[in-house]
Amino acid sequence: MGSALLGSVEQGMLYAIMALGVYLTFRILDFPDLTVDGSFTTGAAISAVMITAGQSPLLASIAAFAGGLAAGACTGLLHTKGKINALLSGILMMIALYTINLRIMGKSNIPLLNTETLLTDVNVLLVMPIMVILIKLGLDWFLHTDTGLALRATGDNPRMIRSFGVNTDNTIIIGVSLSNGMVALSGALIAQYSAFADITLGIGMIVIGLASVIIGEALFGARTVFRATLAVMLGAIVYRLIVALALRVGLEPTDMKLMTALIVIVALTLPMVRKSLRQKAVMRRRADELQSRVSQPSREVQR
Repeated sequence: MGSALLGSVEQGMLYAIMALGVYLTFRILDFPDLTVDGSFTTGAAISAVMITAGQSPLLASIAAFAGGLAAGACTGLLHTKGKINALLSGILMMIALYTINLRIMGKSNIPLLNTETLLTDVNVLLVMPIMVILIKLGLDWFLHTDTGLALRATGDNPRMIRSFGVNTDNTIIIGVSLSNGMVALSGALIAQYSAFADITLGIGMIVIGLASVIIGEALFGARTVFRATLAVMLGAIVYRLIVALALRVGLEPTDMKLMTALIVIVALTLPMVRKSLRQKAVMRRRADELQSRVSQPSREVQR
């Protein structure tokens, strides 16, 4: 049980990088980007091919990040220059990446057994927190730069930021590119951790990313950028722990997609239910106060 939980924490930290990328598009840019399912596999494919060809694992991971940047830029260009709906742009790029990833890999599965990777002979629990925190702090810094503030404003109110002369097309392309670069880097690290890259590795990643973001925000809050990115990181770890516990109590691995969907549904509807209950409580309190005020003069008249 202990080793399973430790493994879940390790995987959670690896997936946290992907969750930060999803947070950037869905929360900061308000851009429903489904490219994630394809770019995650792109990162795994590029790193696996380069590592098996004898290239440095560090160079392979950087190349995976660059591949994700390119995939995100294509999605951003489809939306901003091609005037294609944001959701459809991501779907089109996700479909295209399936074939591209197969071309990169040359086959559906590449094993990385007995090959040197970034995570070989490394204590993941010691190294990955440092790497993830550095990426988180880098993202925090970026979101407080002029470009990052423009990106945040684009997600909040694109008309307003355009009135200040900011080219929102460029900010969207930058944001979606950076998001998918982080997703691809996560895919590269997951492939190195799992010792294989598979063409189906990215299926459902967008739902897992959303689950991490929503769980993190619900449990730890998201009032500031620093707190929100920290919550997303912790949400990815909590999600992996939930999955490990679900498998422990008897759920089949094939049930995980359904369970993930249910987690997202509960996490999305729970805040609305809480808000509705609070509003009803306030309305009842006000109605009671009003009734007491009305009944008080009538009692005085009776006297």
